[in-house]
Amino acid sequence: MTEKDEEKEEREEEKSTSIALFICMGSFILITQIIAILLAAPFDVAGMTAFENPDDPLNPIIFFFIIIAFTALILALFKFGGQKLVYFVMLAAVAITIYYVLVVILPYAFIPEIGTLALAILLYKYPEWYVLDATGLIIGGGAAAIFGISLGILPVLLLMIILAVYDAISVYKTKHMVSLAESVIELRLPILFVLPRNWSFSLMRGDEMEDGFYMGLGDAIIPSVLVVSSFVTYEFAAPTLGALVGTLAGYAVLSTIAGRGKPHAGLPFLNSGAILGFVMGYMAMMV
Repeated sequence: MTEKDEEKEEREEEKSTSIALFICMGSFILITQIIAILLAAPFDVAGMTAFENPDDPLNPIIFFFIIIAFTALILALFKFGGQKLVYFVMLAAVAITIYYVLVVILPYAFIPEIGTLALAILLYKYPEWYVLDATGLIIGGGAAAIFGISLGILPVLLLMIILAVYDAISVYKTKHMVSLAESVIELRLPILFVLPRNWSFSLMRGDEMEDGFYMGLGDAIIPSVLVVSSFVTYEFAAPTLGALVGTLAGYAVLSTIAGRGKPHAGLPFLNSGAILGFVMGYMAMMV
């Protein structure tokens, strides 16, 4: 085989890997949305809402400032050497979310507690990429369901616009979200999805970031909140389907530029796709 043939084969293999990663990461978004839809009704019955009045326009403002405050706190702790504290705070938040999901889907004596403890120990002792991904789907679906049933359509749309703008500024302008993401990867917690570019990749071994493909859990959760809110309002009608398909379309556009060697803000693409899909579905329903 000539050097030219080897280069061609290498390019084809890289292209195949990129397509596989694109499909797998997109499936994580879709699975998160499906889990969130399935959890919406049980969570609503159980009263697991984040806000008392779903239609209050102040809800997204409160949500946004909580995110800002939490991000600032985490960055400050990282700066002053508080990585251990950040780790255990985030692990506790992950465990609480897992418990909320398990207590609804497995409402039997001690089962949610045992399941939560087992998963928390697994995350602490063996935080490999596939463990993070599997747990991330549970957390993502649970969080999207909670906020989806807690926010009406207009507050969700306002929140998504605010967060899309914030994501763009924090990635491209201030770049503090890039610093946060790099620090969080080292913690090995299920607050992002990770896929390997080769099967020898291991988070536990501390492989290089370039050997993995990453997406923040928030990129799956935030557009899924609109899907759940729409589902609660219209059931699985055109607006819900439109938001779901629109999210995947936005992800497809994002993926055409995401593999160019630098971080990209996901929410401007994902949220725009979900909102446009929802609006188109709503208009179709009104016809």
